[in-house]
Amino acid sequence: MTEATPGQTVGPFFHHALAYPGDAELVPFGAAGSVVLHGYVYDGSGDVVPDAMIEIRQADASGVVPAIGGSLRRRGHGFTGWGRCCTDFAGHYWFSTVEPGAPFFAVTVFARGLLDRLFTRIYLPGADLDGLTATREADGRLRFDIHLQGPSETPFFTFPRS
Repeated sequence: MTEATPGQTVGPFFHHALAYPGDAELVPFGAAGSVVLHGYVYDGSGDVVPDAMIEIRQADASGVVPAIGGSLRRRGHGFTGWGRCCTDFAGHYWFSTVEPGAPFFAVTVFARGLLDRLFTRIYLPGADLDGLTATREADGRLRFDIHLQGPSETPFFTFPRS
């Protein structure tokens, strides 16, 4: 019997082991210049996934991707460009962040049933990229639903392993 690798042990333990206070707040909720990025995660049957985890990495408002640490102890350390959010029982995730000066958020999805994480992007409204563009809601929030499979499947990317 071989030992399991991290890629073979994805989910559903995220809520118990990887969440931490403030993980979804890249900037304080409601701060000047902040925006809420949110959505739902769906499986191939269209059911919500209540135990997924979403991570984002992004540029700041001026388009610079921060190269600083401190995400686990973010408060008082400035914008790090990285956040993590576990979905709730309704399959909902959210981040309090800034709109990136670069046109997209880099996204990693972890969920039960996956043998490895998935990579995608969320582009700002106006990018007109099928399946990859967020919608701006009337209250200014950005919404992007993630579909793991099915007719509305979110486009996912592969990266060569080093």
